[in-house]
Amino acid sequence: MKIALFWHRRDLRQHDNAGLAAALQSGLPVAPLFIYDSDILDYVPRPHDARLTFIYDHVEQLAVQTEQTGGVFLAHYGKPVSIFRQLLAKYEIGAVFTNEDYEPYATQRDTEVAQLLAEHTIPFTAVKDQVIFAKNEVLAKSGKPHKSFGPYRDAWLAALLPDMLHPFPSSELFTQEHLAQLPDVPARPTLEDMGFERFEQQVPVAELPPESLVRTYHETRNFPGMVNSSTRRSVHLRFGTLSVRELMRQAQKLNPKLLAELVWRDYFMTLLWHYPFTAHESFEPRLREVPYRNNEEEFQRWCDGQTGYPLVDAGMRELNETGFIHNRARIAVAGFLTKHLLIDWRLGERYFADKLLDYDLALNVGNWQWVAGTGVVAAPWFRVYSPENQLQSYDPNLEYVRRWVPEYGTNAYVAPVVDHKFARTRAIDTFRAAYRAAAQPS
Repeated sequence: MKIALFWHRRDLRQHDNAGLAAALQSGLPVAPLFIYDSDILDYVPRPHDARLTFIYDHVEQLAVQTEQTGGVFLAHYGKPVSIFRQLLAKYEIGAVFTNEDYEPYATQRDTEVAQLLAEHTIPFTAVKDQVIFAKNEVLAKSGKPHKSFGPYRDAWLAALLPDMLHPFPSSELFTQEHLAQLPDVPARPTLEDMGFERFEQQVPVAELPPESLVRTYHETRNFPGMVNSSTRRSVHLRFGTLSVRELMRQAQKLNPKLLAELVWRDYFMTLLWHYPFTAHESFEPRLREVPYRNNEEEFQRWCDGQTGYPLVDAGMRELNETGFIHNRARIAVAGFLTKHLLIDWRLGERYFADKLLDYDLALNVGNWQWVAGTGVVAAPWFRVYSPENQLQSYDPNLEYVRRWVPEYGTNAYVAPVVDHKFARTRAIDTFRAAYRAAAQPS
């Protein structure tokens, strides 16, 4: 009997899953599949990685749920194209379904898999799930992406129809009669099989945040020292253990500011899809040759949270210990690295890539280029935030700083790595010179 495969990637859930619903409505019995992609994992430092532990646990939950429902769950470790070749040799596959992914590597990977399946006349169907609008669906009148978030947000909200946030019936359709029965299903790989060990970091449960938190989000979101100032659901959005439609429905009902913040996800994914080179190169051509200092000792002090600026240090220490950093602190640490230390935004982006539990290439690149002033949507390159003013504005009672930098205010705390006034002038002069030099006709 022919079967359909549903390939889980950034959607580690059965409920409200667009691609899974499409597979279950295909008329073919469905076998869910997850591939631990060695092309990605080969770049992950072994043996400890909290993100892989998080993924592994949720894949195992999906497998148990599938087996308890009467189906089988396939999990493999290797290169996706190679895994699909093995599956084609073993099973009679009639269709493959998945949800779209917009990152450059994912686009290339899916193209290769689709070509392989086409050679066997097997349709490959990728549907939209992790965003509401993607690719060319919300554009400026010029036919190109908006280069400011405000107009994009307004266009996004104007285009939103009520049924776009309705859940897909994947969990209702996930019954034994819709699931494939397969012989000789291989054992799923363990963390140890892939060369890893368990490494857990605290993550909120995969459920909607409390209504009380959402209602006050616009009042608390900028204060990292406050308890529950953030929804902390970013990791669940990243790996799809929560549906973005769930969170948006709640935000639409309770807090338009939170809904607007969620729209940034669609925006940055659209930008990366249109401009994949921005993953490794500044969008603004006149700021591609900024002579960054890239001082290794100063970069290490930033990494370790030893800059002598308490809000910056608190943010980096929170990141290093928990895999999370509050959004206001993200802005502070990124601005300090790119402007005060004149260190290339790509070094900071890569460090975040190694540390963040919720790491998302589109959002991380978009935000780093925004702070650096080099992106599609960008803060002015001549904006240099004062770490002292940010501390006074967003952690005036030092709750956040005291939590992560207990030696602050004592002789044990390090002296500032650079003077703010000097650093601000140096940054503006450096960026201005690079901007003007690039603007001159050759």
